[in-house]
Amino acid sequence: MNIGTASKRSGVPAKTIRYYEGIGLISSAGRSANGYRVYTEEEVQTLRFVSHARSLGFSVRDVGSLLALWRDRSRASADVKALARGHIAEIDAKIAELRSIRESLLTLVDRCHGDDRPDCPILESLATPTSAEHCA
Repeated sequence: MNIGTASKRSGVPAKTIRYYEGIGLISSAGRSANGYRVYTEEEVQTLRFVSHARSLGFSVRDVGSLLALWRDRSRASADVKALARGHIAEIDAKIAELRSIRESLLTLVDRCHGDDRPDCPILESLATPTSAEHCA
């Protein structure tokens, strides 16, 4: 099947398929006599796997590791679990960071009068260098 059909069947845009091939995440598709990419059903299944892993937030590097584990029938499930746990730890760290950002913004919004006066704690805070910038 051509890249358009593979894209439709896998749910992965053709541009993304070319990108994945270009970075070596997936093997380059075979070529027909006229030079067009030709995909197999197995390659479409691989694209679905990659798409699902990416939708769960796995990095391209981690998806490569997951693909290798998926293809290795003698793998230990502990290796897969360890990779997933590492990803969960990254997600937890991002959640903590987002909660901290949210709290900071809530504090600033609470301090803002939101009226016709020009003074605004939100803008003042954005214009004030952070402690990290003071050290630089």
